[in-house]
Amino acid sequence: MNIRKKRFFLLIALLTITVVTFAQQVGSNSPYSRYGYGLLSNPALGASEGMGGISYGLRRSQQVNPGNPASYSELDSLTFIFDFGVSGHMARLNDDVNRRDFYNGNLDYVAIQFPLIRNVGASIGLLPYSKTGYNFGDRRSLAGIQYLETYRGTGGLTQLYGGLAWEPVKNISIGANINYLFGSFTHSSVVIPVSTSALIGETKYSYAFRELKYDLGLQFTYPIDKNRSVTLGAVYTPQVNARADVNPTEMLYTGDPYENPWLSPSQILITDTLKDASFQLPHTFGVGFTYRTDKFLIGLDGTYQLWKNLDYPAQLDDLTAENRFNNAYRLNAGMEYVIDPLSQNFFHRIRFRGGLSFANSYANFSVTTPDSGTGESVMGSFKEYGVNVGLGLPFHDYMSGHISMLNIGLGYSRQQPDHKFMISQDMFKVSINMNINEFWFFKRQFN
Repeated sequence: MNIRKKRFFLLIALLTITVVTFAQQVGSNSPYSRYGYGLLSNPALGASEGMGGISYGLRRSQQVNPGNPASYSELDSLTFIFDFGVSGHMARLNDDVNRRDFYNGNLDYVAIQFPLIRNVGASIGLLPYSKTGYNFGDRRSLAGIQYLETYRGTGGLTQLYGGLAWEPVKNISIGANINYLFGSFTHSSVVIPVSTSALIGETKYSYAFRELKYDLGLQFTYPIDKNRSVTLGAVYTPQVNARADVNPTEMLYTGDPYENPWLSPSQILITDTLKDASFQLPHTFGVGFTYRTDKFLIGLDGTYQLWKNLDYPAQLDDLTAENRFNNAYRLNAGMEYVIDPLSQNFFHRIRFRGGLSFANSYANFSVTTPDSGTGESVMGSFKEYGVNVGLGLPFHDYMSGHISMLNIGLGYSRQQPDHKFMISQDMFKVSINMNINEFWFFKRQFN
């Protein structure tokens, strides 16, 4: 088997394993993932994440950047890039009375980028879009009967993307991604009697989501001189209109169905299917820029999403189109510095990164006020603040002259709610990303 066939076989095997892994991972323990499509992910890979998540104006020949598909054309005709990342998180939830820590680990993404013809590049990969994962509840009493009511949810959306970029004239590039967006969600309420041997009741809503999403990108680079340039980028994602069947069921179990997933219900009280429920995802607009020298890069991104009044089944959250979603915005700023990218000294070639981010939540949450005494609910949301730092450790291939990169990042984010009695979340994240830059398309004169 020659080298090209071996590489192709390994690539297919890795993508297959990745699909299975993405389908099984959760990666969230936030009660705020109960609403909408869960917590949204920012499509920033490796080095981009270490710079606060900037992507729209980022244009590099040795980095995959699906945040702006126009970037794929910045690639020489012999280079193949393979990029994947893993991470570990520690989330601390706090409502000023109780505090709890959760730990998660994920395969975050996998992506490849390669040239097609002169000035045309392509990329394919798997990225997370949203994550749902929560498990919370409280002891309650009704007619003298003590029971534990627990709310649980799992699922998320993943996007399998393929994209092309073309540079029709020097310094101007256009690109597009086609994303197959897929995933399933389950929201359930489980009632467990404490002082009796009665059966355990579960009310569950589940649905599967399958739809196409498109991203259109543009980048313009203005060369100031030989070593300095400014790149402006813009991305637009049209609104997604989808339909899916929602399946509500009420069941009785002899044991906790969460702790015993193999357990079949002893009785099904209600089962139904809500056909062709309408789901929508928003128009998204993004603009950004980067200023770059041979040693320094700085960038700023802004994103705006039109979530207000989008369709979503009321059966899943008991909210209305007017109060369910907010128009969402996100700001990302970041920088990178290297002492000397051409130095023989390894430490002088290390890339130092840092970044900041700020965003609001696209979803509102129905929250019970603890001091009202009447169970009155109010609407609440949160703001998210983030800080990232990172290192890029270069590995030079002396046969091809290409440089691969091991990226290590540390991140901290805080979800600050609107009301003091709501739950705040502090999350600490460690991410490791491997960017492998290979010389695949050179035609050798001998084997």
